[in-house]
Parts: sequence; C-alpha cells; structure tokens
Amino acid sequence: MSDAVSAPPAHAAEFAGMALVSAAEVAATTSVRAAVDALEAALRGGLDPERDAPRSRVTTAAGELLIMPSTLGAFAGVKLLSSTPGNPARGRALIQGAYLLFEGEDQRPAAVVDGIALTNLRTPATSALAVRHLTPAAATGAARLTVFGTGPQARGHVAAMAAVREIADVTLVGRTPRRVAALAAEVAATGLPVRTAAPGDPDAVAHADIVCCCTSATAPLFDGALVKDDAVVVAMGSHFPDARETDDALVSRAAVVVESRASTLREAGDIVVPVAAGVLAAGRLVTLADVVTGRARLPDRGPRLFKGTGMPWQDLVVAAEIYRRTTER
Repeated sequence: MSDAVSAPPAHAAEFAGMALVSAAEVAATTSVRAAVDALEAALRGGLDPERDAPRSRVTTAAGELLIMPSTLGAFAGVKLLSSTPGNPARGRALIQGAYLLFEGEDQRPAAVVDGIALTNLRTPATSALAVRHLTPAAATGAARLTVFGTGPQARGHVAAMAAVREIADVTLVGRTPRRVAALAAEVAATGLPVRTAAPGDPDAVAHADIVCCCTSATAPLFDGALVKDDAVVVAMGSHFPDARETDDALVSRAAVVVESRASTLREAGDIVVPVAAGVLAAGRLVTLADVVTGRARLPDRGPRLFKGTGMPWQDLVVAAEIYRRTTER
C-alpha cells in the first residue's frame, strides 16, 4: 500500500494553546505505515512496555471510563475512553473518547487528539509491526490474508497488513452477512481481490498466510490445528482474562509473542486461559520488543501468534507522531 495521504486541511484547530486534532486530520496526516515506523523506532530506542502503567477502569452510571496514561521522553499523555453499552441502540458509538498529550519540561498541554481515530490507527499499526517481524524469513511472494470481524478494526487491519506485506487476496469472515458484504465492497474498491466466508469454513484459515482476529468473541473462532506452519496469527479483539479468540491447539504449537508479559497475564484470555490450564508455560512468552530489537529469535518452523490487548505506550507514540505531523506543516 502506498504511504501517500490525501491533501491535508489547512491546519489543526487550537484551544487554549492546544492543537485540536480531529479524526479527519489524523487520516489526512498520518498513514498506518508512519504509525508502524514510529512504534518500531520507539521500541528500538529503548522503550520498555513492561514499565507502562496498567489500564484502569472506573464504573460509571452508564458504563465504564477507561484511563490509559503513559510517558516517553519529552511527551506524556493519557487516553480517556467511555464505554456505554446502551449507545448502539441510540445510534451512537459504544466507545468514545479523546487523547490529551503533554509536551516539554513544563509538561504543557500540547494537543487533544480524537481518541477513536487514534485507537483505529495505533491498534492495526501495532499488529502490522508484529507481522513485519513475525513473518518467517523464508516467506516469499504475496500473502493470503484472512480477517475475522467486520468493524473498524477489521477494516483497519486489512489496510495495515497491506502496508507491510504484499497481499494476494483477502478473505473476510463475519456473523452478519450484510456487514460482511459491505466491508467486502470497501476492500474490493481498494483493488484487493476479496471473498467472504462463513464462520466455521476451514478453508478461510487453512489457506491463510496471515490471520487477523478483530472480533468481540469470547470463545475461539477456529480450530488452531488448521493454521499453516508458516502462518502469522494476530489476535487483538479481546482484552479480558476470560475471553479468547484462539484455542489451545494453536497456542500449544505456536511461538507466542506479546506486547508485555505483565499486561498479557493480567488481561489477555488467549494467554491467561491456556496458562492456567497448563497448556502454555508463561516462560514461553516472547515480547514484541525483544523480537523487534533482535534480543529474541523465533523458531524457524511453526506458526507465530501475536496477542495484543492495546497498551498506553502505543497511544502515546502514535499520538506524538500525529502531533508532529499536524503541527509541522
């Protein structure tokens, strides 16, 4: 996928000296490849995800408030998200929010970034960074991509995978035919060959070089024995310790790469459940930072599984990149 972006608007709006960065501004200034590169540079520069502050949750009258702070160098920031279960019935988004970025020795408020646009960029970018480094060296040619899910993350992951790998075709798997068809039309409009598959179709997984799980599922989506030995699986949809998108069959045969051991063992059901069952030893977990920096090498054979839950450092790194790009024009 080209790194080119559409013509940007004139300038970000301002309030009390802060840049106000809208979703349109994020899309116009910061490509997924730029976000991937920023995340990679942060890890190569010594950022340690294990030291990141944990995500916290506050119960509200209507749902939850999620709070995700982080700091790196001259920047600090926090993402605030509301999760309101009753919103979809009102025609509003389940998740809403904003990111507040601080800069410099005086920690001055520098920008407010649209929180959903940021999340919809940083999460696929993190997955794409993992695929960039988990793809076996022997893999050549265009990859066959399968994506489970039909929401914004599914859409974002198609674009993100195309930013780091040549994609031969895309298979979309979802529970609602209307939504699957709508996303398929969007993907086809980008020029990528696309087909749809029903949940449970074994070919959707068996022929895939990359599998992205972008759902709200609480139970495994497919039989892990179907995954090819040289395939990369990304599971990012769940961030609760009792919910999972992948099964024991995959975890037991895959090299397992995570954002951080601490956050994974706290939040990621894809890992927490098999560890508790004795299927996976916690000592087998490899961090993405160790893979990116070359401190860890993955086995030459067997599938690779990346489990992501979303961490505050990712928001900070990508928000800072967005800020630079919107204020330097």
